[in-house]
Amino acid sequence: MSRPIIAILRGVRPDQVTDIGRALVEAGIDRIEVPMNSPQPFISIATLARNLAGEAEIGAGTVLTVEQVAAVKDAGGTLIVSPDCNPAVIEATKAAGMTSCPGVATATECFTALRHGADGLKFFPSFLIGPDGLAAIRAVLPPGTKTWAVGGVGPANFAEWLRAGVNGFGIGSALYTPELGVPEVRQRAEAIVAAYEEARGR
Repeated sequence: MSRPIIAILRGVRPDQVTDIGRALVEAGIDRIEVPMNSPQPFISIATLARNLAGEAEIGAGTVLTVEQVAAVKDAGGTLIVSPDCNPAVIEATKAAGMTSCPGVATATECFTALRHGADGLKFFPSFLIGPDGLAAIRAVLPPGTKTWAVGGVGPANFAEWLRAGVNGFGIGSALYTPELGVPEVRQRAEAIVAAYEEARGR
């Protein structure tokens, strides 16, 4: 069962990424992004895309340029996540047949992203916007718009965000940091999946 959770592996190394990715998939998380400011991100993306083919959607985070979009495509990634709303990056992503999820924080940014073809909106940093802010913006967004909360979200507030109308979550340091081993990441992933399921059932 696919869950709307994106694992953000900031700082992951190519030599460990397959084992980390496999642990995430086995725990129930099948969307994985490797931020551009990680060591050798394109190698990690290519490794994940090859070893988890058909099991997970693999892509990049902190994507800021059209050139990075092309490099992610060449590496086999299919998901582009950004911290900002850059129309050129969105358009390049869609032209490459990839999923676009730009970062937004205002209604203006939301509608700019959608007009340029974004598939989903990453509300970042979510702790500044808050569930009430999301709910207010959601009221004017087109029906069916996919929204993701990233930055300051986790098991403690999943339910609150879901009530506000968010569709999914991006989880970074609460799930993975470079010093963690595979067993710790697996344990965290299982706990996050369980918390999401509980929050969704409320």
